[in-house]
Amino acid sequence: MPAATTDNILVLPRVHRPDPATATFRPVRKVITAPTQLEGEGFQVRRAFPNVEFRDSDPFLLLDHLGAVEYAPGEAKGAPWHPHRGFETVTYMLDGTFQHQDSHGGGGVIKDGATQWMTAGGGILHIETPPAALVMSGGLFHGLQLWVNLPAKDKMIAPAYQNLEAGDVRLLSSTDGGALLRIVAGDVDGHAGPGSTHTPIAFVHATVAPGAKLDLPWQADFNALVYVLSGHGTTGQATPIGAGQLAVFGAGDFLSLTADATAEPLELIILGGRPIREPVAQYGPFVMNTRAELQQAVDDYRAGRLGVIPANALMPHRM
Repeated sequence: MPAATTDNILVLPRVHRPDPATATFRPVRKVITAPTQLEGEGFQVRRAFPNVEFRDSDPFLLLDHLGAVEYAPGEAKGAPWHPHRGFETVTYMLDGTFQHQDSHGGGGVIKDGATQWMTAGGGILHIETPPAALVMSGGLFHGLQLWVNLPAKDKMIAPAYQNLEAGDVRLLSSTDGGALLRIVAGDVDGHAGPGSTHTPIAFVHATVAPGAKLDLPWQADFNALVYVLSGHGTTGQATPIGAGQLAVFGAGDFLSLTADATAEPLELIILGGRPIREPVAQYGPFVMNTRAELQQAVDDYRAGRLGVIPANALMPHRM
């Protein structure tokens, strides 16, 4: 996968080693296997949450893992024009290419370890679709989408984008050099990623070499969730975890993750955030605080107040 990497991990800043006298390692409270379902125009995803209680994932609303899948010619699909209001979408592409466009004039390409961070705020129309050339040829697709809730005070802010290329992420090493950490957003052990967030969170992609152990400092007032992209290992008190599974952690200030001593590294998405602890009302692509606000979002969408599809609109390619 073409995520950000380094030729020499030993030259990177290292997270600090836990002090046995004071460190509190977070226990694993539960492990779930993400179910598979269809999204968008019919592409298959593993949905890690909301298949856990929202109090465990707050402020995160959704995590979908697409692939890795090798599409035959004509099979690749995306998400056609659709609205959003009240939260942020984060699309992280490891393999393959997605194009995107919105009703406010934004757009671009996501590929090779890049991240598209879209703040929907008060409302936007949006499309994500593979380019025509890749639909025609087929190819490898691998990525994920994360939804981050906005607090009530920020739900109606102006829509905005952050386009984060793979080279923008902050690279760190584990204490012994056995794990590479890519900080997309938030602060880990005093090292900040490039993503700017309205809700205090951390979003990390880690690669743990076979047989290596990652002891990762983690902010005590954040929750902690670990999703396995690929590989197998253990976490917490030797709890097994493998591809397509999500671990939910309890309280503490360190995470412990170990890769099995096999030929395959353990690829992880590590998430944490300070819970917002506000009421959540959701209807499809709208996430507000009350049912009345949801109804207003639907009314505004039908009236064109979330934007209109532009005349030069990007559209899904059909063979």
